[in-house]
Amino acid sequence: MRVALKERRTCLAGPRKRHDRERWMWVLVGLAAKLEALYGRSVRLAPREQVESDAEAIIGSSVERDVALLVVGDPLCATTHTDLVLRARRLGAKVEIVQNASVMAGVARCGLQLYRFGQTVSIPLFEGDWRPLSFYDKVALNRAQDVHTLCLLDIKTREPDFGLLAKTGRLTYLPPRFMTVGQAIAQLFEAEAERQTGACAREVAAVAVARLGRPDEAIVAATLGDLADFDLGGPLHSLVVCAPTLHDLELEFLEQFRPRETAS
Repeated sequence: MRVALKERRTCLAGPRKRHDRERWMWVLVGLAAKLEALYGRSVRLAPREQVESDAEAIIGSSVERDVALLVVGDPLCATTHTDLVLRARRLGAKVEIVQNASVMAGVARCGLQLYRFGQTVSIPLFEGDWRPLSFYDKVALNRAQDVHTLCLLDIKTREPDFGLLAKTGRLTYLPPRFMTVGQAIAQLFEAEAERQTGACAREVAAVAVARLGRPDEAIVAATLGDLADFDLGGPLHSLVVCAPTLHDLELEFLEQFRPRETAS
């Protein structure tokens, strides 16, 4: 767990005008207790749907008291957060944005040059007959422009168990699901079979990353075919589909992350 010093000072600051400081947050499972121990203050878990549905309460309370919304990654990479900032400022609330570590910049740890990345892609978990392929089309467009694609993989932390709800009438939630690189590649291959452009063929170079910035981070450079069955361990995973051509420095840097059996 990495917390910016400025973020920590903000959360430890005293209340303003006798009002209690509120902390709303969307975090990975198990992180809330660590943050409470770090700040010495209570933390209210606020899943994405709650942040969206309770936006008026969050924004309204920020006019009279200090409200800290703690998020995973860069605070303005999500349109929900951008909307909150704009609406709060329209109401006259003072908004302070504390930058945080994010995969958007952290992916440079693999050695690929950030200025050579194209549009970032989100890959959703397929559900039954719902199998959108727009993410593949964006990867194909990036490769046609000779740029890399950062693929952000789906996270589901509060899925209602509709089967149990129908049986018991009680709303409960399924265990969290975090898409793995293997699942993402399987969906890319399914899309490739449909589109047949070659953008995500088995021999295409890619980089799989997991838990970036942590002591147990994993970075593996190989082909999509080789990475399809590679076990990167626990979440969070991301995938980079490389551009057709790589700079010499990128190639040299990636060599240290190649599995021995596939290293050139």
